[in-house]
Amino acid sequence: MTGHKGAINPTMADVARRAGVSLKTVSRVVNQEPHVSAPLRQRVQEAISALGFRRNEAASRLARRATMLTLGLIMENISNEFYSRLAKAVEAAAADHEALVVFGSYEERPERERMLVESMYARGVDSLIIVPSAADHAWLGEHGGLTTVFVDRVPHGLEQADVVLLDDVRGGRMATEHLLRHGHRRIGLISDDDGISSVHDRASGYRAALREAGVAVDESLVVREVFDPWRAGQEVTRLLSLADPPTAFFATNNRAAIGILQALRERPERPAFVGFDDFALAEVFNPGVTVVRYDVTRLGRSAVDLLLDPSDQPRRVKVPVELITRGSGEQPPQKSS
Repeated sequence: MTGHKGAINPTMADVARRAGVSLKTVSRVVNQEPHVSAPLRQRVQEAISALGFRRNEAASRLARRATMLTLGLIMENISNEFYSRLAKAVEAAAADHEALVVFGSYEERPERERMLVESMYARGVDSLIIVPSAADHAWLGEHGGLTTVFVDRVPHGLEQADVVLLDDVRGGRMATEHLLRHGHRRIGLISDDDGISSVHDRASGYRAALREAGVAVDESLVVREVFDPWRAGQEVTRLLSLADPPTAFFATNNRAAIGILQALRERPERPAFVGFDDFALAEVFNPGVTVVRYDVTRLGRSAVDLLLDPSDQPRRVKVPVELITRGSGEQPPQKSS
């Protein structure tokens, strides 16, 4: 989050912004390390004096020769493959900046998300990467010295925020257009919380593709609030039992795609489907799972780069997506037996 002014306890990130230097440079000056030019050192010292910066717990550890910066990464659930891959990408990018990463999962509980943020802040982690919940995040304004970058979702209640997003609308449109090209007109949507920007945008792409193809959006084929594969599978089974069932599905995340696979395992029908997010073994199934894919490494690295290069202006980075065809999205329409 950029541009919080009037912080009660200025941080190294505040000093870096005022001096126009990186966090790493501030760390070196604070800890009296070499390899900082005299003009840069003077700018940092002037910023420290102007802000009244004092070392917090993290800076004290640095002073005791623990020279690595510490970044926090807060996610929904690290057991989900998307989040574990994101964590790995962030950790690798942070290592290039000689920074460490600490992780926390809030498991779909906004109150735990807030607890993790406040706990990390209290322990001196003044730079965070957050995959935000659907809850309002205006409360983050209370932590004036907390530099935050949001990933994958736009936070509610914060206009001045650095965000790294996927091109979700295009991904939803791409997946649906692919199914339409293969003759499908009854396309079900399996998604989770529509209050999350990424989910909303993927669904928006789905709806836009149908409208542009002259196909009415049938709300009876739209499923929301599905958070685990078992529930997704139950909803797919329900939709396939309709008098006029869908012949294809678009899953807005990897959990929904796995749920579709589970639901189809014992059924004679082979509806087509496309998933958003690649996942392990997607190529092993017969047919393989067609997915909207993106570069997770780029997603994580972009977040770290923004975090370690603070700006007074909010920035938004959009990571492109691509369609990977493996067979499941290329099945022709079939009637249920």
